[in-house]
Amino acid sequence: MAMAKLKSSGSGYSAELDEAERASRDEIMALQTKRLAWSLGHAYDNVAHYRKAFDTAGVHPSDFKQLADLAKFPFTAKTDLRDNYPFKMFAVPREKLVRIHASSGTTGKPIVVGYTRGDIDIWADVMARSIRAAGGRSGMIIHNAYGYGLFTGGLGVHNGAEKLGCTVVPVSGGMTERQVQLINDFRPDIITVTPSYMLAILDEFKRQGLDPRKSSLKFGIFGAEPWTNAMRLEIEQAFDMDATDIYGLSEVIGPGVAQECVETKDGLHIWEDHFYPEVIGPETGAVLPDGEKGELVFTSLTKEGFPIIRYRTRDLTRLLPGTARPGMRRMEKVTGRSDDMIILRGVNVFPTQIEEALLATDWCGGHFIIELTREGRMDEMTVLAEARRESWDSGGLDSHAEKVSIFIKNTIGITARVRAVAPDTLERSLGKAKRVYDKRPKG
Repeated sequence: MAMAKLKSSGSGYSAELDEAERASRDEIMALQTKRLAWSLGHAYDNVAHYRKAFDTAGVHPSDFKQLADLAKFPFTAKTDLRDNYPFKMFAVPREKLVRIHASSGTTGKPIVVGYTRGDIDIWADVMARSIRAAGGRSGMIIHNAYGYGLFTGGLGVHNGAEKLGCTVVPVSGGMTERQVQLINDFRPDIITVTPSYMLAILDEFKRQGLDPRKSSLKFGIFGAEPWTNAMRLEIEQAFDMDATDIYGLSEVIGPGVAQECVETKDGLHIWEDHFYPEVIGPETGAVLPDGEKGELVFTSLTKEGFPIIRYRTRDLTRLLPGTARPGMRRMEKVTGRSDDMIILRGVNVFPTQIEEALLATDWCGGHFIIELTREGRMDEMTVLAEARRESWDSGGLDSHAEKVSIFIKNTIGITARVRAVAPDTLERSLGKAKRVYDKRPKG
């Protein structure tokens, strides 16, 4: 497999790394200190929101002397970005921007982000670095099934792949039958897509009677939603490929903020020369030591058009020492968000915990939804889990579903109804998977 080839390449592989990827921890921290001082000043001088927020908190960019001083500065929340819709968070005149992206805005005004030419170049650099860390090399074909348009996924990957010297197939999302046809005909080495949609592509391979293990795909780069190591194993075994996790969000730059390295697969190395991470207590806002789990916060170090200061991502993780890139800290795989957490009868539950339980079975293929209802005064959870085609017996797999329900009760501590449903009956997501449907009365 490709991973073995990488491991055998020895010093030749490390010679391909960027200077920052080879830097020591001390060198990275010195660079961060210099760039943070610039970014704080740039935001304060050019964005009215930051000037007001810093002044209200009684801090000034000149108060920043060392990395620990960043904790004195106020957080930025998603509501701040919505309140300044559309262009008030930009730090350069609008005509200096070469591109604007935006979130879907399904829960209110969209989040709008802007990029200068310099920002686009940096984004391409960190994405190229990410693809290379995942196993990609110049000359490989990359099947890019992330959505193109206002969503940052498709174009973010596209620019980085071209920068690395790959041949890009800009498929975007949807048209699953055609996705499989192009994978078979064009024989790409790499696929980039959400993990939940990769399962839909797997289903289509099977529907067409094709063996996914005989496909040309060697590397998969999956992100945009939390996913478990159980799903990684499912995908790797199905396609005989190496699957790695990528992390990013539009507010910070897009995909390419952090990437798992294919030779270790032990968490995502953060490209700390451009993005400064903190982990805080979600309730207290206090900065936690490396190794403790909490909410991930990012500050941009080099962005010109849309600097972001202490942005609360709501993603839950912890920071760990670097391994494949020793100077760059890792973030543990994100398995949930503080705002995706389900509180059921006083117990905190994340959809990824349910996913892990289902993928431990031999009858569920990974497609599932969670329905929350209220009967009387009690909240109830029902998990609808789609059976694999070869496992479905038309009888509902009741005994198998009951075993999962017992496992959830014993490991997570909640009572959940688990119901197996027939293959191909749950709606497929073309982008980020919607797992939770909360039908409980409001108020």
